[in-house]
Amino acid sequence: MRSLSFSSSIALLFLLIQDCSASSKIPHNYSDTGKPVYLPDVNVVGTARNHNTINLPEIVGTHIYAGKKNNLILLKNLNAIVVNNNMRLIMAKVPGIHVWESDASGIQIGIAARGLSPNRSWEFNTRQNGYDIASDPFGYPEAYYSPPMQAVQKIQVVRGAGSLQYGPQFGGMVNYVLKDGSNISKPIQFETQQTTGSYGLINTYNAVGGSCKKMHYYVFFDQRQGDGWRQNNRFQTRTLFGTVTWKIKENFQLTAEQTAYSMLSQQPGGLTEDQFRINPRASYRNRNWMNIPWYVSALKANWDINENTRIQAKAFYIYGDRKSVGFMKSALNPDTVNTTTGMYAAREVSRDIYQNYGTEITFLHEYSINKQKHTFTAGIRYYLGNTGRWQRGTGTKGTDADFSVTTGRFPLDMRYKTLNTAGYVENVFRVGKRWLLIPGIRFENIVSETRGRIGLNSNGEEINTRPEQRNRQLILPGIGIEFHVFKGAEFYANFSKAFRPVLFSDLVQNNTTDVIDPMLRDASGYNADAGLRGSIGKFLTIDIGPYLLQYNNRIASISRTDSSGNIYIFRTNAGSTTTMGIESMAELDIMEVLTIEKWKMPVYVSFAFNHARYNDFKFTSVRNGVITESNLKGNQIENAPTSILRAGWGLEHKKFQLNIQFSRVSSFYTDAQNTEQPSANAQTGEIPGYSVLDFNSCIPIYKQIIARFSVNNILNETYATRRAGGYPGPGILPADGRNFMIALSAIF
Repeated sequence: MRSLSFSSSIALLFLLIQDCSASSKIPHNYSDTGKPVYLPDVNVVGTARNHNTINLPEIVGTHIYAGKKNNLILLKNLNAIVVNNNMRLIMAKVPGIHVWESDASGIQIGIAARGLSPNRSWEFNTRQNGYDIASDPFGYPEAYYSPPMQAVQKIQVVRGAGSLQYGPQFGGMVNYVLKDGSNISKPIQFETQQTTGSYGLINTYNAVGGSCKKMHYYVFFDQRQGDGWRQNNRFQTRTLFGTVTWKIKENFQLTAEQTAYSMLSQQPGGLTEDQFRINPRASYRNRNWMNIPWYVSALKANWDINENTRIQAKAFYIYGDRKSVGFMKSALNPDTVNTTTGMYAAREVSRDIYQNYGTEITFLHEYSINKQKHTFTAGIRYYLGNTGRWQRGTGTKGTDADFSVTTGRFPLDMRYKTLNTAGYVENVFRVGKRWLLIPGIRFENIVSETRGRIGLNSNGEEINTRPEQRNRQLILPGIGIEFHVFKGAEFYANFSKAFRPVLFSDLVQNNTTDVIDPMLRDASGYNADAGLRGSIGKFLTIDIGPYLLQYNNRIASISRTDSSGNIYIFRTNAGSTTTMGIESMAELDIMEVLTIEKWKMPVYVSFAFNHARYNDFKFTSVRNGVITESNLKGNQIENAPTSILRAGWGLEHKKFQLNIQFSRVSSFYTDAQNTEQPSANAQTGEIPGYSVLDFNSCIPIYKQIIARFSVNNILNETYATRRAGGYPGPGILPADGRNFMIALSAIF
């Protein structure tokens, strides 16, 4: 299916453009309170003020967001250079978002919140335009593909209670909504942005879109390349996307979308602590590469049956091919030429192929009881994921991006299959003029199958696993409330159950020394949060409240020592964890307070406090022949900073803007045992707290021509956000130092 002809789709698109004789005007719709308003016919959300982060409306399409912790990020209002997917800037006003910054130019976005791991955003249900884009939400939920932020119109973020409508994930849902041409009022419009920056960064983004009476469309091509801040960190990405929406009838429209993405990245590998301290830009791996082609096809239908009832349906297909080659031993092992043979050692090759199919149908109906309007929504989902995994292949001894296997077969050859059927119902009961009660329930049926071989013995014979199938039937209830305190402000609270099955990667050891607990169990728990959000007058916006996340049967890696004194990693259920804290955001417009017109001076503070701890879990190790017992009780959860602060100051006049942002992330541990002193190979140990200062500016040149300039990490802070035990290279992984970017954009 990946061979779907993109060129024929583009040809059809331009034939349709030629038939557009008159453009349809797109009306703007704003509320007098500054709260976003859902527009049923076009994909636009407006605000009375130029905020870049607001809250979602109570109802959008066929989905309910009332009573839920949520945010809507409007990229157009951000007016910053976002080609490097700088999520600490893009999600600055979403409190508590923890970002891993170890990928060149932010190629693979890694975000999380509430003590969860940011690893390729795998604790979130990651979507594009409402459909899945990650590898496998239940078997291997890593998001290898992320859309270029220049093409993103808005980002929807729903915490916790997103599990009712989108799946059982603990983190919630992130949906990247791309531009679709619905807000363009002429048959054809051309958009371009050209960016250059430090360390050879070049990005070109070009798009064409438009609207006519019966259709709107948008097509873009984005290419980004650079040398990277570190040595051996070259990269190149290409993204081609097209969407066409036909209004077949006044109340029925059909949308077809195609995404084609490719990425080639050289991976500099991890460093030891001494190497990091001496020169964080250094790299001792020049032969490590990753290549990812990613294709996503989608077909969507919207049917407004009448003014009270609508149905949305979507079907999608994903084909992904993840390939990597490299010398993946510890940072203590140099990757050097053998003086006897004059050659490098053979590299290790890994490859995954993903073929996923899915469809979702959602329904919303508004009805009245005793003249009081209520809202009912329901949805069903079918998903089939197939993953082929080949690992530990013997690669070439060269230095280029050659992913071939010299021995002809991979020692590890596994097949994974996930079948998911689900359904949910949710209802908004409006009680009086101020109260909303939102109960809901979700049913999940998840079937996971594994089969294949995990290795070859000394005679080359296969070591096969026993075929395994796990069936789960889950009922996940939830409830939310919302109380409109006064015009523009509301109190909200919700509770929802969550679930995470054992991942495919949890079932197979990363190397020959790791040990997997054969009795691994699925994780379960719940999210609960509450808060006060809204606007006070025209100058102050707030969103503040506590949360609680309970995570049972958490899977963690425990260091153990065997009877011979050898240290190995044991992957097992490490009991339960509890994370609680406060997430808060406040934004004040000083010029509004001073009643100075035409100029704006926003000041914002986003702060999250997290108390993330393991509960009672005992485990044993053998040291010098003596059995010792330890307990994780009271230990801080790995990758869970106690505090995350982002604060900014801006100055705006019409399209002129500048912004300075300060970010502070406190220290955190990288393993469940809270190892403070870094290990010799730097794979475990505390990550020190760090502070980063960023600057962005937007300067209008002429009409629709705009120049932007940014400096990330102004003070050239040396810091890291993660340690790795495997890919993208064992050891501590530095974040980028100071870098500059300048961009010129235009719309014709």
